[in-house]
Amino acid sequence: MADQIEQAGLIYAYVLDGKGGGRKVDLKDASQWKPGDGFLWVHLDWNIAGAVEWINAHVEAPEVAETLTTGDTRPRAVSYADHLLLTLRGVNLNPDSNPEDMVSLRAWVGPDRAITTRHRRIMAVADMCERIDRGVGPKGPGDFLTFITDQLVDRMLPTLNDLSEVVDDLENGILDGDVSISTMRSSSVQFRQKLSQVRRTAIALRRYLAPQREALNRLQIEEQAWLSPRHRVLLREASDHVTRYVEDLDAIRDRGAVIQDELRNQLSEDMNRTMYVLTVVASVLLPLSFITGLLGINVDGMPGAKDMPMAFWAVVGLLGLFGIVQVWLFRRLRWI
Repeated sequence: MADQIEQAGLIYAYVLDGKGGGRKVDLKDASQWKPGDGFLWVHLDWNIAGAVEWINAHVEAPEVAETLTTGDTRPRAVSYADHLLLTLRGVNLNPDSNPEDMVSLRAWVGPDRAITTRHRRIMAVADMCERIDRGVGPKGPGDFLTFITDQLVDRMLPTLNDLSEVVDDLENGILDGDVSISTMRSSSVQFRQKLSQVRRTAIALRRYLAPQREALNRLQIEEQAWLSPRHRVLLREASDHVTRYVEDLDAIRDRGAVIQDELRNQLSEDMNRTMYVLTVVASVLLPLSFITGLLGINVDGMPGAKDMPMAFWAVVGLLGLFGIVQVWLFRRLRWI
């Protein structure tokens, strides 16, 4: 039973051979590992009690163990002697999940060993396992660190491209006039919901990508012997990509605000046009209604009705003529 509890938190564990491959091990073997056996990588689910117990037993610094098993984290990078503590974020690509609900990866990386934790599945980690099984994975701690950061960053690109395409479609429909007023009126609720979702997604992604950019910048200047100049170049490339993603998210958010303002202006203009037509109609009919009410045409006793049988139709004709004069006067004054 104790062995079952201990193994419960394990997702992957490898001892790398330094050539790109490695062999899988269990937590018992990982507990008995020695630095001379090769670079050890243990990947655990921090939400399982067995993983928390194993981390507390094999990580000396309490604050590091706490970070590896904490639920809510923000991207950061901290140096502890010859080790690095990282918390990074990646888009949530799990089925039936929202990409902006970003998954968290925590890593404790040193010259001989790496411990990573997560709760929800991270595709970048699965990619690295597949590479190790094929013998083309990381060869040491520097390769391990650069590979995991590069995969996390690369998997964000499709999500950002999808957001950009949605904004492009909305922009073409509103700013370029591809959507008619009648269509916009009938589907304005769906349009606004779609636009709001894009803006919320961009804001949520930027919330974590901005500090992740700072964390990757911090990695480039950390004095770690196992980080070679090549590794620092790769980390700088990943940082540049994240910087571009943050700028793209800022652009998406700003374009969304412009689209929303334009949508509001067009709907307001449409409403003003409708109110204008109603006002003109009311202006034409109001004097006519006053005259008919004054003469009491809708009841018996209209002046001249007994002596002149055509009096009713004469009044109707005069009212029609009066209405035509009103329309002419409004057009003359450029009210219509």
